[in-house]
Formats: sequence, C-alpha cells, structure tokens
Amino acid sequence: MNSRDQLALSSIIAQHAAQCSYDKLPGTTIRAAKRAILDGLGVMLAASGSSDDILPFVKLARACGGPAQASILGFAERVAAPMAALANGAMAHALDFEDAFEPVPTHPNASLLPAVFATAEACAPVSGREFIAAVAMGCDLVCRMALSLRQPMEAGGWYPPPILGAFGATAAVARVLRLTPSQITAAFSLLMCQNSCPGEIKCSPDTVIRAIREAFPAQAAVLSTLLAKRGVRGFEHPLEGKSGFFNLFAAGKYDSADLLDQLGERFWIEQLSFKKWPCCRGTHPYIEIAQTLRALHAFTVGQIALVTIHGDGVQRMLFEPDAQKRAPHTIIDAKFSLPFTVAAALLHDEVTLDSFTAATLCDPVLLELAGKIRFQPAGDNSWQPAAGDMTILLSDGRTLHHGVRKALGDPSRPLDDAALCGKFIDCTARAARPLPRFVAERLADRIFTFEREIDTGAVLREMYT
Repeated sequence: MNSRDQLALSSIIAQHAAQCSYDKLPGTTIRAAKRAILDGLGVMLAASGSSDDILPFVKLARACGGPAQASILGFAERVAAPMAALANGAMAHALDFEDAFEPVPTHPNASLLPAVFATAEACAPVSGREFIAAVAMGCDLVCRMALSLRQPMEAGGWYPPPILGAFGATAAVARVLRLTPSQITAAFSLLMCQNSCPGEIKCSPDTVIRAIREAFPAQAAVLSTLLAKRGVRGFEHPLEGKSGFFNLFAAGKYDSADLLDQLGERFWIEQLSFKKWPCCRGTHPYIEIAQTLRALHAFTVGQIALVTIHGDGVQRMLFEPDAQKRAPHTIIDAKFSLPFTVAAALLHDEVTLDSFTAATLCDPVLLELAGKIRFQPAGDNSWQPAAGDMTILLSDGRTLHHGVRKALGDPSRPLDDAALCGKFIDCTARAARPLPRFVAERLADRIFTFEREIDTGAVLREMYT
C-alpha cells in the first residue's frame, strides 16, 4: 500500500493541487495550457464588447468596487478580485466560444481562467510558470471529476459544466495562492456551500443565465480560497464524504480510478477542443457539413426543400423544444440551436460572432430556412458532440449527403497556433476597448512564452498602457 492509498480522496486531490509543479509538466501539457490561456483571454475580451448579457455583472463589479486589485477585462478598470472574477466569469461563456472537453459535457477553463486571472493580479507577483501549472492542474481536475461519474448529474436535475468547473477553478486559485493541502480541502468545503446550477437553465426560452453562468463559480472559487487562506476550516471529506460532492450530485456513483490514475503524469488539458465557430460544440459537425456541401455542389438556398440532421442525444437536445429552437428568443439559445446554426451556415459564407445578433434572431430568410430542418435519431443515444451526418433534399430532386466523424477543432483535427492567434486577434478587436492589432500580436507572443513572465498580472495591466 503506497502513501496515496492511505489518504482520503479529498486529501489526495488537495495534496496534488498543492504540489503540482511546472518543472514536472510534460512539454505537451505546457503548450496545451498556453493555448488554453490565449484562447480563453481572447474570448473574454470579445465578450466584453459583444455581449449585452455581461453588462449587469460589469456594472455590479464597478458599483461594489473595493481595492483596485484586478482588471475587468476589456474595460481597463480594476476592482476587488472577487468582483473581477464575477464580471470576467460572466464573459467566459457568454459567446459560447471557449474550449471544450468532448468526452464529457464540460468547459473546464470557463470559470478557471477568470478566477486565476483575477487572483494573479491581486496577489502579484505570480510567475508564468506558476500560472501554467495552476491552469494545467485545475483543468485536468475538472476533466477527471467528470470522467469519474457513473451517474449523469442531469439525473438529479443538475447542470454539470459550471458545477464541475468550480472545483478546477478553486484548485487552480489555491495553487496560485500557495495554499496548503488542508487549506485546499477547506476551500473545496467552502465551495460546496456556494456551488449549484439547476438543469432548469436549459428550459426557459427568455433566460440568459446559460450565457453568464460561469460568473458564479469563478467568484466562488476566489472567495473560497481567500477565506481558506484566512483560516476558515472546512469539512474533512468534501468530495467523497457522506454528504460530499459525489453523493450529493451523483448518488455516490463514481469511480475514483478515473480521478487518480496517472494523476500528475497525464493531463487532460492536452485533449481539449478549440472552437472555430462561436456556438455549441454539438453544432460544429453540421456547420462543417453545410460548408462542405455548399462548396461541392452548386445549389442556392432557395432550392433547399428539406434538411435532415442525423444525430444522437446531443443533437436531440439542440432541437428541443422544437418551437424554441426554430425561432430562439435569445442569442445564447440560438447558439444552442441546430436549426438556427445550420441555417446560418447554409445562408452565409461563414458562421462568426456576427451571425448571432438581435438582428439575425429576426432574419425572415434565416428563420424560414430553419423551419425546413428536421432531426432524425441515428439509433443510439451516445455522447458524440463532434460527429454528425446531414442530408439535403433539393427541389430539383437531388439528394446531398455528407458526414463528419470529428469536427474541426478536435484534438485529432486541431486549430493550429496560427489559426488560434487569428481567432485571438479578431476577438481582441471586438473588446469594449478594442486592442490595436500590433498590441494583440504582442500579447499573443507573451502568452506563447508565458513561462518567461515574472508577473503575469502585469501582462493584463499592460494591455492598455
């Protein structure tokens, strides 16, 4: 029996979080972490100027103020770290453009990055090496927790991504703050007192909470770690306890092997997908199919009689309820609508952030085309968000078909560094205070060499100086 076998699960994870070191990270993990940092920062900056949904959070952060510790991204204003995490967390998923971990339904960095950015500024200096280690470890923990579940959290009425993401965010912030293992266990306990997201988030056509959901776990991660650092004692077993995470959220049905196997040696951050298109990852194979069929066959939108999407449980979720998905009321719901996104891909040369606006929600041509799109179950209910098949029936009798097994952005078909930089530069140009191209390029270069930075908080502060 090794020393790890003698510890409780919460203690093992806390010890790992405290001890994770840049020097022990594989080179592939370091590169993956820097790509995640670049992409996440760009997406948040774009949201600062492209999403009205985040504005109440920015206004609240300003109103609550506090010491000028951390930046509200895109606005060149600084507030107390928990409020910066709240505002920036609202930005992280507002555009549904951030990275994703496809084997399970989660966005492991959406609450983690805003929390760590805020902490790195407030508790300077945090080196690039420390920052990278924190991101790699925290992201990996989210993926491992999700993979370990043997009962879907949805079975209990929960919405998993922000709940799972909060643990990685807390672990990463704790690593940046150099908390001890016992303090990290306390931070997880304090997080458990705040961490919730009901599945109802998917059911109401007028809510925008699905867009800004990461605000709450990002702020909770910062608050939990700061309180733990100040001596608040937590539960002994916040993860595996009788009323701990796994029992509360998954009826105790989990496999600790998925949490512990190769812990500290293999990092799931290397298996993230990065998005070319700013919408739910489950729509991406069909956007790619639509673009491929448009390029291969000469047809006009007016010739389309019927579009049939063949899919599994992911795609069914993006079609239901039918009326809501064919004519979404909110931008975030449009991004989770296969009829809307496929219609946009068939109608326009490219699907971009400009495809999802108040005007496009009312576009009669797009909505008419969305009404011609149908869903047909593929025969199983497996989770394959990056795969799909689509058939288009034209008025002249032609039937066009194409399938994609792994949509662009998958680790097997990744966006390369040049494409990721191009996305970053476009995103920074959409910020509330847009960055000049040369500033964005310089910022991207710094992130790709983040291990050289002595004070990562200064990187954010210097964006607008």
